[in-house]
Amino acid sequence: MARTAFDLGRRKGLGTAVIRVDALANATGLAPADVDGLISRHRGVRGLVQLRQVLELMDGGAESPQETRTRMVLLDAGLPKPQAQIAVHDTSGYAFARIDMGYEEYRVGVEYDGPQHWDDSARAYDIDRHARLVALGWRIIRVSADILRYRPHMIVCRTCDALAHAGAEWPVIARFSA
Repeated sequence: MARTAFDLGRRKGLGTAVIRVDALANATGLAPADVDGLISRHRGVRGLVQLRQVLELMDGGAESPQETRTRMVLLDAGLPKPQAQIAVHDTSGYAFARIDMGYEEYRVGVEYDGPQHWDDSARAYDIDRHARLVALGWRIIRVSADILRYRPHMIVCRTCDALAHAGAEWPVIARFSA
């Protein structure tokens, strides 16, 4: 699997390479350190600069290409790397939700909602789940395919607004929040 990551991470196109290596890491538990030996044995091979970037950006918690793309939008804006797959527990300790990514310390989550979220039963579950998250103090930024593709700045602005309201004081927030 390290050799596969080594090859995928060097293929042209940073975004596509991160998506592919994220998927590999999610499926196998691959860590960036697993590829280090190959890098040191193959100095000078084409694509090593990009591969190093891919390994810095990769996150095995991403469960879809859209989650990777959403994370990349946040990172490209200058936000810190969000934590992936945040388990949220109710007051009795039961883990009732997993948020795609976010900043647990500030209770700000970012969720990509694919088409599976829009049939009636999934929508009803998501509405109830969202209400429970809000009741626990979470702010959830919901991302659709349209927003991700045509209005990625909205993801950044909404995330920065939520972080600002939660008390985060990172310099990037002032550039994007209202």
